[in-house]
Amino acid sequence: MPRYVKNEKGYEKSFDADWKAIKEGLRKVRVKATEPKKVPTSIALDPRFVAELKKEANHRGVPYQILMRMFIIEGFQRMKKQAF
Repeated sequence: MPRYVKNEKGYEKSFDADWKAIKEGLRKVRVKATEPKKVPTSIALDPRFVAELKKEANHRGVPYQILMRMFIIEGFQRMKKQAF
């Protein structure tokens, strides 16, 4: 494989790249970097519940921590709606 220097003729043609996909990936990184950081928390759960949670998460195709976060957020939003 020939090596090219950036200012050498033919540099742009020295490799193939999906520039559209690269730009899209960079845009996602920028969006992700601007999202607020999450605060780590700790919660003690019964091991049997965690096992069931992992099974359900696997069935849905998401990590179980994400599924727990979804349940907490949805439950909290539902609780807020009922309070008003």
